[in-house]
Amino acid sequence: MPTFPKEFPTMALTVSLVVLAGIAVVILIRTGYLRIWPALAAVLFGFTLASTGIAPAITSGISSIAGMLSSIG
Repeated sequence: MPTFPKEFPTMALTVSLVVLAGIAVVILIRTGYLRIWPALAAVLFGFTLASTGIAPAITSGISSIAGMLSSIG
């Protein structure tokens, strides 16, 4: 049985979260609830926020919420 590094679950969660958020944005744009320019502004804000010092706190918070949700189910 292969052993995965400790980072593997977080990476899988991050990829899943990105795919889920991407699908939600595409659906919102196609249905007209979200316009292209505000969506682009939000993406640029996300990239900018990811390069700041608060990014580790955000990642930790998302991991904590995911851990709580996984313990429920």
